[in-house]
Amino acid sequence: MDTFRNAGVEDAEAVAWLHADSWRRHYRGAYADSYLDGDILSDRVRVWSSRLAAPIGTVTVLAEDDAGLAGFMHLAVDGDDRWGSLVDNLHVRLDRQRTGVGTELLRRAAAAVVELARTRAMCLWVQEQNQGAQRFYAAMGGTCVEKSPIESPGGVAGRLAGSPVKLRIAWPDVGDSGF
Repeated sequence: MDTFRNAGVEDAEAVAWLHADSWRRHYRGAYADSYLDGDILSDRVRVWSSRLAAPIGTVTVLAEDDAGLAGFMHLAVDGDDRWGSLVDNLHVRLDRQRTGVGTELLRRAAAAVVELARTRAMCLWVQEQNQGAQRFYAAMGGTCVEKSPIESPGGVAGRLAGSPVKLRIAWPDVGDSGF
């Protein structure tokens, strides 16, 4: 049985671990192997410790099961002037993918948008190579509205492999999107 709750600063290491694991599994070919095989966990711990210590304008929801953290979602409320609130992260533990965890986390993002945001629009970015995630977002009513080059993680040159592309998936009104 999954439980869902808002994250606190004490959750930074678990969130960072899942984030790093997800990047290592799904971002090969877009991020340099040397970066993914390096110490991205420490980098992600720094990022999540900072985000969860000062969550103003954001919502981070955890999904937990008997094995620990099953997934998480991080939303920047009103994070994009044109496209609304930005689902900045949505990651699900490998053994829990296709079990409804991602669906529930996206629903909770939409509910937070309806409750907290100026508009009911929501968006996220997905790597062009991540076909599975694209199918999931399309099934959830999202539409690809633009394509853009991926920025190097942390702005550090050499962390990308080639010139990968990301796609913006948008929901103009999450209140009317069947969430």
